[in-house]
Amino acid sequence: MFSFRVGKNNIGSQCNVIRWFLQALTFFIMLLFIVVIFLKLYNDQNITDITKNALSSSQTSKLGSNAEGPCSRKNVCPGNHISFFVQSGAANVVPPKICVNNKLALGTVLNNADTGINIVVVNGKSGDVLKTDHYNMYSGEVEPLIEFLKNIEVGSVVLMAVFDEGSRRLNEEARTLIADLGSSVIHSLGYRDNWVFVGGKGTTGKSNFEKHMKSDDSKNKYENWPEMVEMEGCIPKYV
Repeated sequence: MFSFRVGKNNIGSQCNVIRWFLQALTFFIMLLFIVVIFLKLYNDQNITDITKNALSSSQTSKLGSNAEGPCSRKNVCPGNHISFFVQSGAANVVPPKICVNNKLALGTVLNNADTGINIVVVNGKSGDVLKTDHYNMYSGEVEPLIEFLKNIEVGSVVLMAVFDEGSRRLNEEARTLIADLGSSVIHSLGYRDNWVFVGGKGTTGKSNFEKHMKSDDSKNKYENWPEMVEMEGCIPKYV
């Protein structure tokens, strides 16, 4: 009779190989799982970023498409008149623009437009731009604006445009000073309203050059902001 003797060493080696294989397989599965999770999170973040960037670019492009280049509109006026073009800001993205005699006086290119009420003061006789400034009426102080308005010389033409928000800090004194320039709207100018205005220091009566767009969440074109407003025209020079 033949008999077989199975060696204990062979059985032990086989068990070790199986154990090693199972451990390696488990490690590989765990590693694969971690890689899959990482790739999913990475791709989701990329998709989110791309979506945000696309939406942001879309909004900026949409708003920017409404804002033409510096004084691209050529307004022809009689020789004894001052031509102007005034455009409010669009939401809090596109700053306002004010042109005098077809030349940019205030805007992004000149880096002199900002949040709040933007102002250009023009010599009413020569048509020369005397000064420009802007006043933050959301988080700034109203006193500098009041001082500026008081110091405008009689006979000056004053052009104004709102960007983002121009009413929160306005008090009765500031509103009255602007009303004295010929504004009919300033006392009712509200939060995030769009507004452009052209008036004069020392004039009597109300100006014919003023546009106002109320901010209304149910009608706003740019989420929390209304559509931009603009106007152009010719103003007789002071004689």
